Amino acid sequence: MDVGGVAFALSIPLSTFERLADVGTQVSVYTHLHVREDALQLYGFFTEEERNLFRTLISVNGIGPKMAQGILSGIPVADLKSHILSGNSGALTAIPGVGRKIAERLVVELRDRISKSDGASFPEGTPTQNGSRIRSEALLALTSLGYNRVAAEKAIRGAVQESAEAETSVESLVKAALRHAAQ
Repeated sequence: MDVGGVAFALSIPLSTFERLADVGTQVSVYTHLHVREDALQLYGFFTEEERNLFRTLISVNGIGPKMAQGILSGIPVADLKSHILSGNSGALTAIPGVGRKIAERLVVELRDRISKSDGASFPEGTPTQNGSRIRSEALLALTSLGYNRVAAEKAIRGAVQESAEAETSVESLVKAALRHAAQ
């Protein structure tokens, strides 16, 4: 990234990378400077919400900036919040690098902080939680069919953006994602 003639190396999650424009265009990113004894690491995010969640994640014992970046690359912010608020640690283990213990720690340590920062929680059976469950199951189905995780997530996002009806059931979302992946 070039800022006023000074070049910076910036680590970004996959979600930010997918939203960036072509090389050479002007873009604004939210940054976090992580200071270590032996290094200064700069992390970038497309939205302030991503950056705030990143900062919340690294406050959890055992989760460093690389793992927090991996978590944000593996799941959309709204879905991550929904899984944490609903206590769905099983869905969190689908994120690469997140095992059962880390998923449970995320739920326990972040549930109150996220509900307070958002001002509300998602009760059982809300559309956000149901949509997250449907997306998680569709992702599992696509990876079972041999798609890599990144391609499957991209196809699911594309299918949901094209039609809100795609999220009514796992089957309809998988079909729509397969059509989107074939394009």
